[in-house]
Amino acid sequence: MRHPTSTLVVAGLLAALNLCAGWAKAAEDPHVQRGRTFVQVHCARCHAVGRTGESPLAEAPRFRDLHTRYPVTDLAESLAEGIRTGHPSMPEFRLDPDQMEDVIRYLASLER
Repeated sequence: MRHPTSTLVVAGLLAALNLCAGWAKAAEDPHVQRGRTFVQVHCARCHAVGRTGESPLAEAPRFRDLHTRYPVTDLAESLAEGIRTGHPSMPEFRLDPDQMEDVIRYLASLER
């Protein structure tokens, strides 16, 4: 007879492995890797760009929360045309199509 706790432990381990497999798949995607590098270099000074942590600049949204405001694919046009904000400390970015795809795919990977 199995102990009920062992069933829960096995179920928990299977869920954790499934989650890790999803992260590993995203990590293998070169678009996601390049997007992560781009946002770490250009955005992390003000924004929380990873799965954890707070934004260094309090009013800068955490990238992992962007999908709760709107679909991150909706950012494609803004990234291509240049993101402009009402505060002078944020530089204007215009991404080429490959960079745009990389950043969008990275942001989408944070939704999981």
